[in-house]
Amino acid sequence: MRIGDHVHGTVTGIQPYGAFVDLGSGRQGLIHISECHYGYVKDIHDYLQVGDEIDVIVLDIDEFTGKISLSLRCLAEKQVPLQPVVSQQENFHKHYWTNRNVHEGFKPIQKRRHSWEQEAMSEFVKK
Repeated sequence: MRIGDHVHGTVTGIQPYGAFVDLGSGRQGLIHISECHYGYVKDIHDYLQVGDEIDVIVLDIDEFTGKISLSLRCLAEKQVPLQPVVSQQENFHKHYWTNRNVHEGFKPIQKRRHSWEQEAMSEFVKK
């Protein structure tokens, strides 16, 4: 069995966090609740029941523990990807608060520290 393989199995147990699937040959995998369906899944019982025979995709196989992660979501119809929002400004420039060419370090904080302490003390004394 390899990552990406399509396998057939039977749901043998359901927990709030996911469903256990018997894959045959003594192998068992887990479908995490987030891999049951696209979007939010409130209750896994809405999608799976013990005894259901299902096709799944192998997402991951932990080489140390042998745990197999499975997905139903990968077999579901692909969701339409959202289109990026186009900025109204033609020459949109992302503003960065730092500049890799300027090495100020903590100097701006150090300059303002005394005034911040004074402001805090005045607020503390008022109370």
